[in-house]
Amino acid sequence: MNVGGQSEDLGVQGAPESGRSAELQLGAIRRLGRAERELGAPVHGHSLARHYATGQPVRVAWNDGVITGVEPAPAAPADAPWVAPALVDLQVNGFAGVDFQQDDLTLDQLLIAVRGLRAAGCGRFLLTLITDDWARLLARLRHVRAVRSTCAELRHAIAGWHVEGPFLSTKPGYCGAHDPRWMRDPTEEHIRELRQCTEGDPVLLTLAPERDGALEAMRLGSSLGIKVSLGHTDASLEILQRAVAAGAVAFTHLGNGCPRELDRHDNILWRVFDLLRPPGVGLRVSLIPDEIHVSPALFRLAHRELGDSIFLVSDAMAAAGAPPGRYPLGRLELEVGSDRVVRFPGSSNFAGSALRPDEGVLCATRMLGCGWQKVWNQFSEVPASLMNLPAGLAVGAPANLCLIKPVGDTLSVETLCGPKAPSLQGKT
Repeated sequence: MNVGGQSEDLGVQGAPESGRSAELQLGAIRRLGRAERELGAPVHGHSLARHYATGQPVRVAWNDGVITGVEPAPAAPADAPWVAPALVDLQVNGFAGVDFQQDDLTLDQLLIAVRGLRAAGCGRFLLTLITDDWARLLARLRHVRAVRSTCAELRHAIAGWHVEGPFLSTKPGYCGAHDPRWMRDPTEEHIRELRQCTEGDPVLLTLAPERDGALEAMRLGSSLGIKVSLGHTDASLEILQRAVAAGAVAFTHLGNGCPRELDRHDNILWRVFDLLRPPGVGLRVSLIPDEIHVSPALFRLAHRELGDSIFLVSDAMAAAGAPPGRYPLGRLELEVGSDRVVRFPGSSNFAGSALRPDEGVLCATRMLGCGWQKVWNQFSEVPASLMNLPAGLAVGAPANLCLIKPVGDTLSVETLCGPKAPSLQGKT
């Protein structure tokens, strides 16, 4: 699978003229699913490769989904691949023509998305649900959890849930593509309902801390094991500081969920930079590395200011890993042009991304002017650690691996992770 330049064609024909939904395009993707040769990691095996972080030759062995050995090797062939942990994406709204913002997702649809992500180097992810009527959002979450429970492949790949809304700012620009009609103040009841619905699953909840009751909800969520991220917010620096004290651990896609034009003296970007200035502030900040949502100059500035606090997300929607066309995001229909920018039809406003995780690594390297090895960790071990997901190249860690070969200015990636599943059933 070559990464860079053109996205891999999954056999789905976008339809900007007719506006047909991506759901009607699943037949072609299913044919790819049936023919896919790699459904998971072999039960046991080993690889002689170069360690992505050190460049040193290593022999990595695994058995029954667990790394059993990582040993220095005397040498590696010139054509040996690099070995790295599989990517971990904490914000995926849909993929490969499949929109997660629907009430009746099927096993086949989820497998299509999971396999598309794995082909893009991503072994585990948080399935993301965005702002909607709270009862409907919880019903959607219960349904997709029930489907996931029936399949080991899905249980492995869908590591947990990112609930982005409805506790966000309704201010123009800050609400982004979320529907302000459904936004509301969080209560302790909401948090308890979310925890009950997800049981012990990892959960990331994005909210705006300036909403009434938000700080109390954050304290309760943190005590119940929910990771709280700030986002779609115009909170003051003082409120951001209080939010960190209340348990916030992250900031969601900095540079997005805000107006395109900001006050040059006081804006949410500068406040977050100021927030993380004192050493020891334990807040991670996600960026979308598609060269669109965050300009290259801002991307570099954020890295200079925030350094090790940064992790990467795709914020992918159904168009990611699929050709240009029109695709659903819940009740919305979004348009993806040949430039791969996701917009409301006839508008210049962004709405999610069409970014594949592996493409995100290459975009980040271009913006920073560094090797892909320098940013891979920001899209793998760093987000995994935020959600307490085991990751890395160490004995006892899950054998979620990518074997990577640079090909010019692209990467050829083979992802080995997770249990094998039966062929797709040909149902929607």
